[in-house]
Amino acid sequence: MRTPNPTARKSSLTRFQQRTRRIRHVKGARHLTQLAVAVLIVVAAVRHQVEQDSGAASVDALCPFGAMETLLTWLTSGALITKIHPSNLVLGLAVLVATLLVGNAFCGWICPFGAVQDALTWVRGKLHLPALPVPRGLDRVLRWGRFVVLAVILYFSYTTATLWFADYDPYVALFGLHWLFEPDNSTIWIGLSILAAVVAASLLVERAWCRYLCPLGGVLSVLGRFSLFRIRRAPTTCTDCSLCDKACPVGIEPSKAAPMVSPDCIGCMDCVTTCPVRGALAVDAPVLLGTPIRLGSGSEAEKR
Repeated sequence: MRTPNPTARKSSLTRFQQRTRRIRHVKGARHLTQLAVAVLIVVAAVRHQVEQDSGAASVDALCPFGAMETLLTWLTSGALITKIHPSNLVLGLAVLVATLLVGNAFCGWICPFGAVQDALTWVRGKLHLPALPVPRGLDRVLRWGRFVVLAVILYFSYTTATLWFADYDPYVALFGLHWLFEPDNSTIWIGLSILAAVVAASLLVERAWCRYLCPLGGVLSVLGRFSLFRIRRAPTTCTDCSLCDKACPVGIEPSKAAPMVSPDCIGCMDCVTTCPVRGALAVDAPVLLGTPIRLGSGSEAEKR
């Protein structure tokens, strides 16, 4: 009796089937990673609320943006602002190194608030709700909102020496679980109101918070310009089908990359797996390092 050959079975798939399987596998891996991180954050929040006397870490201590919030105070005085833990500096450094290596993959694969927005997009699809198209010119202007929010947070965090943004942060409002364990706390309603507005916006515009308001996303988009690996478009191979643009959750246009995609890319790889043309989009190291390492669209089966 002949043993089935997995390689032969794979090569028998059509290009469309291969591409569909790649999309499913990458999305599955990304969403499982996001879910695992979100569960860890929720568990930490529950422990913090239930075991406050034990010193269990809060969700504030598990956010790498805390490193940015306390950076000026730490550099000028050697102290950390209130509610900030050395773990914030460690996480901030880890995200910095990761961004310089693989770009802004933190937002696409790790950030639990990004996972929530992806879930809202899934809900919108299931409910067949229309997405709100944002004109390209307006989109470019709105993206500066991340840097405005960042500047405001850094200013007030430094001048007050406190975690000033905590009362307004939709991430803390959701994952801090104060709404569950401290419903009588009047200060939580500010954050919950902002969270509700972000949820509503994310049902209309995919990853609205990430695109237009997230201060950490703004920082990582700048650092992403210097990352070792970035998604590169091959203009001579690309057919301008724009399928990658439709797949992008943050509304950038990989089909117009020249040759590197926008630094606003969150590294989700949806554009690469969606691309039907082998080599049109690939994750490349800079040419100055020698022959690029290409992790691109297509497979060995598609060569034949």
